[in-house]
Amino acid sequence: QVQLVESGGGLVQPGGSLRLSCAASGSIFSIYAMGWYRQVPGKQRELVATITSDSSTNYADSVKGRFTISRDNAKNTVYLQMNSLKPEDTAVYYCNADRVRRLGVPYEYKYWGQGTQVTVSS
Repeated sequence: QVQLVESGGGLVQPGGSLRLSCAASGSIFSIYAMGWYRQVPGKQRELVATITSDSSTNYADSVKGRFTISRDNAKNTVYLQMNSLKPEDTAVYYCNADRVRRLGVPYEYKYWGQGTQVTVSS
């Protein structure tokens, strides 16, 4: 099996910064895309940013210029540097790994982390 473990959430004041990390572990052969999504109560989960194995990135318009996604392929780890945080960034942030190839298995899977709370408040 594959597990995604997130870290780095917490409480920060408006204008502050946080860095989220997500490490994938297990019998992994390759991961095509990793990313971050967020969700607030009563709303659908929404894309924040994604990055492919060849470093192609995609960002939600609401975070462009403030958030930066990066990835260490050797460690199967994805990061999200969040700067100039706003109260509307408050949400549970979920790590995602898409098109995961497991050792000896000829199928691709998608996995989610357990989520980490980010609260932006004074």
